Amino acid sequence: MDRILNLLEQDARLSAEQIASMIGEDEKAVAARIRNYERQGVILGYNALVDWDKTDREYVSAIIELKVEPTPDRGFDKIAERIYRYPEVESVSLISSAGYDLLLTMKGKTMKEIAYFVAYKLATLEDVRSTATHFVLKKYKEKGKLCEQSFSDERDQGMI
Repeated sequence: MDRILNLLEQDARLSAEQIASMIGEDEKAVAARIRNYERQGVILGYNALVDWDKTDREYVSAIIELKVEPTPDRGFDKIAERIYRYPEVESVSLISSAGYDLLLTMKGKTMKEIAYFVAYKLATLEDVRSTATHFVLKKYKEKGKLCEQSFSDERDQGMI
């Protein structure tokens, strides 16, 4: 396992100098390996993990399961490519499930917006056989980080 990739995955803000110091390698060599990973597509990008629930931005997250008909020439790839081109779709994965083939995640402004997307964009695709939409009610952990949400519920203190 590459230590540089592990460190960047944990904290993409680390500089080549910091990583070199942490793993005992030359800074220029580390920077060159990072550039090489970027060129090869091993490193796809750098993102901040934001807890949007702590902001004033309103949105709804959904996990959508799709049963699809694979094509003889390209299997599941053709329909997956068509789906991941929608800007609303955050991720698409082929899954091992008895009931569904693809799993996608997306965000929308409202439940109605996501329902519209599923009903009029996904479900109408020729190779889509069925869908199941699950709305995310609360996130506890995201990409290895806890989503701390501290609030007091009166029911916990027997005040009801």
